[in-house]
Amino acid sequence: MHTKPSAATLVWARAAIIVTVVAWAAYILTTVVRQLTSYGPDEYLLSVEAWLYAAVVTFLTLSALMYLVAREGALGRFRRHTRAARAELDQHFLTGHGDGLTVLVPSYAEEPSVIRKTLWSAALQEYPDLRVVLLLDDPPSPTDPTDRARLAATRALAAGIQADLEGPRSLFSESLLTLEHELLTTGRAGQDAVRRVHLAYAEAVRWLRHMADTEPHEDHVDTFFIDQVLRGLADDLELTAQALGAALSAGRAPESDRLLGLQRRLTRIFTADMAVFERKAYASLSHEPNKAMNLNAYIGLMGGRYRAERNPQGTHLRLVSGAAEADLVVPNAEYLLTLDADSLLLRDYCLRLVYFLEQPGNERVAVTQTPYSSFRGAPTRIERLAGATTDIQHILHQGMTAHGATFWVGANAVIRMEALDDILEIESTPGFEVRRYVQDRTVIEDTESSIDLTQRGWTLVNYPERLSYSATPPDFGSLVVQRRRWANGGLLILPKFLAQARARRRTDNPVRLTEWLLRVNYMASLAWASVGLVFLLAFPFDSALLSPLVVLAALPYFLSQASDLRNTGYRRRDIFRIYGFNLILLPVNLAGVLKSVEQALTGRKIPFARTPKVRDRTATQLLYVVSPWAILIFSVVTAWWNASAQNWGTAAFAGFNSLCAAWAIVENIGVRNSLVDVWLGLTDWMWVPVASGPAAHPSAGIEFDWEAALYHGYPAVGDRATVQTTPPEFETEARPVVPSTSDLGIR
Repeated sequence: MHTKPSAATLVWARAAIIVTVVAWAAYILTTVVRQLTSYGPDEYLLSVEAWLYAAVVTFLTLSALMYLVAREGALGRFRRHTRAARAELDQHFLTGHGDGLTVLVPSYAEEPSVIRKTLWSAALQEYPDLRVVLLLDDPPSPTDPTDRARLAATRALAAGIQADLEGPRSLFSESLLTLEHELLTTGRAGQDAVRRVHLAYAEAVRWLRHMADTEPHEDHVDTFFIDQVLRGLADDLELTAQALGAALSAGRAPESDRLLGLQRRLTRIFTADMAVFERKAYASLSHEPNKAMNLNAYIGLMGGRYRAERNPQGTHLRLVSGAAEADLVVPNAEYLLTLDADSLLLRDYCLRLVYFLEQPGNERVAVTQTPYSSFRGAPTRIERLAGATTDIQHILHQGMTAHGATFWVGANAVIRMEALDDILEIESTPGFEVRRYVQDRTVIEDTESSIDLTQRGWTLVNYPERLSYSATPPDFGSLVVQRRRWANGGLLILPKFLAQARARRRTDNPVRLTEWLLRVNYMASLAWASVGLVFLLAFPFDSALLSPLVVLAALPYFLSQASDLRNTGYRRRDIFRIYGFNLILLPVNLAGVLKSVEQALTGRKIPFARTPKVRDRTATQLLYVVSPWAILIFSVVTAWWNASAQNWGTAAFAGFNSLCAAWAIVENIGVRNSLVDVWLGLTDWMWVPVASGPAAHPSAGIEFDWEAALYHGYPAVGDRATVQTTPPEFETEARPVVPSTSDLGIR
């Protein structure tokens, strides 16, 4: 639960918005307009410079203002939020519940230990008819022994969890049958029934604590899993056991329906249908390399029965009507929960979010989620700092809901299947169809799907609690991969939203100004902030354009963010670390923005870049390790140059940037790591892997594939498919194998 803010906190939050707007307007009127009117007709270059500087200041101020607006909305929601009582949840889910809920965990090349914790946090969710499916996207037949071992261990996770749950599940299911039989025959639950339920809860607590005591404990994520997922659930159940023990001591008993609900709760906690699905095992499913199509492949099969048929293209799934002839049955679900393989859910995530969706008035809420928070106790400075920005983003997402501008954040979310069916797109391809529920045009697939849902009249809501947590990059190399992915795609989605806003203008539900600004800022602010910061750093603006009013307009933003950092467990001075952190990430954000422009021009999709998770360290690409040092050197030179020219305002700004950039480089990258990564970047091109054995010669060992020849026929002109139609034994002459340059170790 978030701490309820005081009335004074809300007043200061609103005052910060007013100060920002007034200071910006005063700057434009007293500085920019005054300078423009003072320039003569032959000073048009100075006029262009003034307009450019005003535009940069305006866009940066707009981003700061949107932070303050979202923050004020979040504080208001935290103040108004009242948590549903446990008894209300039990009563709501007393009986069976529709088609249940399916948890989808997309995974690619994740460590089994990481996935295992995620699957356990999903399996222990208390929900009737819960199904947990690991969507394993690794290559199904790796040649590397390490990859094969990891894949085998990952495939065994679901069955292992199912087996571990079987003991408590069967015990509590038997207790439930006994209680239901007693209630049917006697009409009431006596002291013996209360005693049996009490003992069942005590056994559940013992089982969970034993598991917590025997869990591997290597890092802060393991600590969180043990303390918050396992022991947190044990503490919750122990409180119920104590209440039942107190009732027994007093010679009293809960009402029969309440006691039945308590026993069903235990059964549901330890009951989950676990499965693994690999789309790459089937040629009839899309193999496009992104998370969205991994999800779409499984969602498109839900509610059907399929027979696996082999042909030269691979295994195809054919829809059949009878269960007897089906090799694969994919149950339908009323709700889906998408969960990243490195995320963890607290114990009542599903229960509270589905309860919210089923309250009167929420029938058109398509997606609800708790934007993820970071794991506490990170061992590295950069992971702690990335966690701080994640926790700040959680607050902003909560505030966006207050203004109807929620975006689906893909790490975790509960989604109505009805809403996904509403945005379904079907694309026909040779041999099969591709069903696209979640857009895969960009690597931020959840953002574009949010626009699709709102276009069809659905809404999205962030539930105002912290119930989900996710890993943050532990080093600068992996952080670069993540942040470059985040910076890519927003500009591509923006035109779709603007078209939607124009269409809604002619209806009785137009896009409000605040929602419009928040959504545009969310999708495009990385672009304009990065470009604007480059201008401020590199362009020698006229010192007459500088004013204390610019600092005053930015001050509420920095003070508010420092306060938010303090309230989420960090230090106020971390605001300076975050500023330097964003400064050295400027080239990464620019690269993501330029990638969006490239994609818009070429129309090619960008493959999903998984954030590396390694025990040691991920090397940083040469460009992104050299650029922060270039920013530092340039800022130092700029500060010295302007100080020599007595241009004190620009010198102070450049000096401040120098200090923050130096601090960020030393803390987050490290001087030694920078040298190592530069050396790797400069010498990596020299090393070329030399293939050996049959794989070294593509023509070696090829046999005539008669099935492929019969299936495909003769290749058409320009067809890249190669079918060897002449068996080796019918060749008339031997052909020499000419080694390629790669065989010789030359690139």
